[in-house]
Amino acid sequence: MSTLVKICGINSAEAADATVRAGADLGGLVFHPKSPRHLTLEAGRALAGRMRGRLRLVALVADADDADIAAIAQAVRPVYLQLHGNETPERTGQIRSRFGLPVIKAISIAEPADFAAVPEYEIAADILLFDAKAPDGAPRPGGHGAAFDWQLLRGRSFSHPWLLAGGLTPQNVARAVASAGAPGVDVSSGVETAPGVKSPQLIADFVFAARKVQFAEAP
Repeated sequence: MSTLVKICGINSAEAADATVRAGADLGGLVFHPKSPRHLTLEAGRALAGRMRGRLRLVALVADADDADIAAIAQAVRPVYLQLHGNETPERTGQIRSRFGLPVIKAISIAEPADFAAVPEYEIAADILLFDAKAPDGAPRPGGHGAAFDWQLLRGRSFSHPWLLAGGLTPQNVARAVASAGAPGVDVSSGVETAPGVKSPQLIADFVFAARKVQFAEAP
């Protein structure tokens, strides 16, 4: 199987088309005001319509209330909700139940102890996303281009599918997949030329590189 690839923070028609053209599996739309990739409902609806049926849509929120999530779900009609804040396992399960959508839950990793909460999140979520912890004082939980030690994931098994995120680029993603044993990857800032500015060429290069490691291992 080839590596599952998610391009997150899509905020333009050019980026949406490039993501589809590159053959990514999932496209993420960010609804978090502190992110340079934040979308209004109207912009999110338009981009979702452009990509719908061509990849799986993901709507990303961080510590959002039910009213905001409901408005986003109605506008985007995503396949997945991604929770990228400090949502507890209980809150994660409540969101999944209330909105009837599969949930991707981001878990921040810096050291082995950070995996302690994983079993509870496996009950509440459908897909886990392991991301680097945000720098101290950062205004948002993800999209910083920071990485963690991928070897921390090597040899671990989980009951749900999972994605590796944090500091991935076209240059290092194949090594990251091999180091972590990752079945899937998620990138945002690593395919940008400036915060929030996606590069079609970097998107294409990333998808190709993420899957090249699988081709290299095939007999």
